[in-house]
Amino acid sequence: MRRHIHTCTLLLAVALLLLSSCAKRPDIPSSSKEAKCQPAIFPDYCDVTVPCNIAPLNFMLPASEYEACVARISTPDGRQQTYGEGVKVQIPESEWHAMLDASKGKSIKVEVWGKRKEERGESRKEGEWLAFSPFEIHIAEQSIDEYISYRLIEPSYIVYDYMEIAQRNLTSFEETQIFNNKVSCDDPKGQCINCHSYQNYKTDNMLFHARVTRGGTIIVNDGKVSKVDLKRDNTISAGVYPAWHPTAKLIAFSTNQTHQVFHTANPNKVEVFDTASDLILYDVATDSVSIISNDPDLLEVFPTWSPDGKYLYYCKSVPLPEEVADEDIRSTYQNIQYNLYRRPFDVASHSFGEEELVYDATSSNKSVTLPRISPDGHYLLFAEGRYGCFHIWHHDADIYLMNLDSVECRTENAEFATALDRRADSTAVANSTLNTLNSKPTVCPLDELNSEGFAESYPTWSSNGHWIMCASRRVDGNFSRVYISYFNNGKAEKAFMLPQEDPEQNTTRLKSYNRPEFMVEPVSISVDEFRKAFY
Repeated sequence: MRRHIHTCTLLLAVALLLLSSCAKRPDIPSSSKEAKCQPAIFPDYCDVTVPCNIAPLNFMLPASEYEACVARISTPDGRQQTYGEGVKVQIPESEWHAMLDASKGKSIKVEVWGKRKEERGESRKEGEWLAFSPFEIHIAEQSIDEYISYRLIEPSYIVYDYMEIAQRNLTSFEETQIFNNKVSCDDPKGQCINCHSYQNYKTDNMLFHARVTRGGTIIVNDGKVSKVDLKRDNTISAGVYPAWHPTAKLIAFSTNQTHQVFHTANPNKVEVFDTASDLILYDVATDSVSIISNDPDLLEVFPTWSPDGKYLYYCKSVPLPEEVADEDIRSTYQNIQYNLYRRPFDVASHSFGEEELVYDATSSNKSVTLPRISPDGHYLLFAEGRYGCFHIWHHDADIYLMNLDSVECRTENAEFATALDRRADSTAVANSTLNTLNSKPTVCPLDELNSEGFAESYPTWSSNGHWIMCASRRVDGNFSRVYISYFNNGKAEKAFMLPQEDPEQNTTRLKSYNRPEFMVEPVSISVDEFRKAFY
């Protein structure tokens, strides 16, 4: 009897496989009107450059205007296939990856037909088919890291309830949970989880924070999980924004006293600002905290390391104008602006050199935040707006690119770096430096990644340096979503939205994608194992 059941199950599986492979394909309309324009598909994947291992770029026509959609996709070797059901085009993963393999370094051609909805009025007119101008999807030879992670949270402004840190396989549509704030919280005050971070894109050394109930920093050290309280007697808070050193078990943090105000008329809706912030260094091996910089009058935030670990970059505010210096920050926050600095670092002695100004944004009445350096060390990304340090709610915030090859230290700073190598007295050497960089760096907005009138923030690089990712509030101004852009030889290409199995999910999933980070492997530690670290 068992043998009979097993045979029937096997036959049923084979039948379902054959049925799916022989699924009816939509026909190309026998007659259509030329639209003389490319289709207004969502997401907009027209003429984008994508990785050779990305998940299918499923899309749809506006359901308010169309009742049907047919797409014909052609590969350079002459193969063609049609797709379409209702207004959506959803491509099986196996077929899509076969197309990518056949088109690496070349382009896929996409032709789209859309059937208009029937017109209603004095006379009833049957909807007509429109034939849109074809577009291409360029397939880069370079792959993308297989995984990204992000925090999913409603833009609820004042309160939060359920939130999670999730990871997504970019080669498919698989999304799994790293942690959620319900499994370790039984207090009505709730728990906030944030700031997931990894060392060199790998997950055996990683961290995230928990705030309020059972708060602390969850640190994974060589795969072992523990909770750490980073608040020490000489710091203003626990660690906030983190940056793992690329080679050592060291993490730079900012410590922050952060506040929010909520607008009723301002289109930026929310303002997040610090009344104090410093930089600290945490030694994972010894559980010790040391001060990097704690200027009592200025604000230091968003540390990030150079790929060789020899410099720590960060943002630092400039003094407020004298006429408003003593006023309440709730009325002066629009005057707070940040420049980009760095300090040389000696990993053997854990000592930092004197501060160097890298980019003077305030001279152009701008403020720089969230610096991230490319894996090859040649380029630096950052978000820039007119003021402040929390640009994800600022409509004028864009992503900028700096060519670090245009930045050179003065001779005095080079001597300082040499002195560090010799483990000389850094204080004495620092007093003799000019602490200024020799030339103005080449800086430009990444127009291909940015949108018009919506906030872009949280820029980051893939491990091979060929893909840039950011969070953007384009589409509706409320929810931040993930956008990716191809980067090659200093040039970025048109950004595309993170693909989903159902393209409509990009608007029906009422969550913001916060702090997207690349990973070369998934987090293998279970939610339950993280939960146990809180108790």
